[in-house]
Amino acid sequence: MEFIKTKTILTKARYGDQWYDIDYNMNLYKGCPHGCIYCDSRSLCYHIENFDIVRGKEDALIILEKELMRKRQKGVVGIGAMSDTYHPLERKYKQTRNALKLLERYGFGVSIDTKSDLILRDIDLLKKINLKSLVIIKFTITIPYDDLSKIIEPHVCVSSQRFNAIKNLSQQGLFVGVMMNPVLPFVTDQEDDMKTLVHLTATHGAKFIHTYMSMTLRNIQREHYYKCLDQNFPGIKEKYIQNYGNQYQCYPKHAQKLYQIFCNECEKYGLLYQMSDIIKAYKKEKRFEQISLF
Repeated sequence: MEFIKTKTILTKARYGDQWYDIDYNMNLYKGCPHGCIYCDSRSLCYHIENFDIVRGKEDALIILEKELMRKRQKGVVGIGAMSDTYHPLERKYKQTRNALKLLERYGFGVSIDTKSDLILRDIDLLKKINLKSLVIIKFTITIPYDDLSKIIEPHVCVSSQRFNAIKNLSQQGLFVGVMMNPVLPFVTDQEDDMKTLVHLTATHGAKFIHTYMSMTLRNIQREHYYKCLDQNFPGIKEKYIQNYGNQYQCYPKHAQKLYQIFCNECEKYGLLYQMSDIIKAYKKEKRFEQISLF
C-alpha cells in the first residue's frame, strides 16, 4: 500500500448535529476498494484521484495521538464517512484497530460508518470504549438481497453478512443500526424491497434505520454511475437523464409515499428513524449506564 503525507488526522465536524452529532471526523485512509457504483466520494470536489486505490497516511497514529492529547474537549469521532475504514488492507495494516486503542485510552467515543463485517474483529475495543464513552455503529445497506447488493456494491460483503454483523454487535450491547442510503431511483426504490429491509433490520437486533430517501449525482460520480447502469441495468440511465437532467439531489418518483411507508414500517417494529431520536437514544442510553454504575 502506498502511504501519503498528511498534517492532520482529526478535523472538527462541520455538520455534526445533522450527522449523528459527532464532534470530529477521522479518515485514516484515502480511497476505497468496495467499488460501490453510486459512491459520492468519487466526486471532483473531494480531490481524490484513482478513488478505487487505497492509500494510507504516513505516521497516522503518531499524528492522531498528538492531536488527541491536545484536545481539551472529548467527544465522538466519526470514522468512515469518506472512505470505509474496514477494507481488506486493514486486515494487514490495522490502522483502524490501533486508532481505536488510542481513542479508548484518551476517552473519546466513536461513530463508525461501514459496509464491512471486518468490524467484528474489533468488538473487544468497541466494548471497552463503550464502557466510558459513546459508541454508535451504522451499516450502509441499500438492498436486502445478496444478488443485487453484489452488483451495486461488488467488492464488499453482501447484505446478509452485514445483517449478521449487526446481530453480533447488538448482542454484545453495542448501539448499532442501518443507513438505508442512498436510495437509487428505478433500482432500489421498490416498496416491497424497502419493507423487507426494515423487517430484517428489526429482526437482527438493530436499534435504528435512517434514510434520506434519495441519492446525489455530480460530475465524475455521475459519469461512473451511468457507466455502471449501462453495464448492469440497461435502459435505466435514460430514465435518469429524462427525469433528473443534471440535478444534484435525485428523489424516487414517489418519494413522499415511499417515505411514509418507511415510517409506518419503522413504527410497526419499534425502530428509531428520525436523526434527532437516534442521537438522543444513543447518548441517553450511555448516560443511564454510567448513572447505574454509581
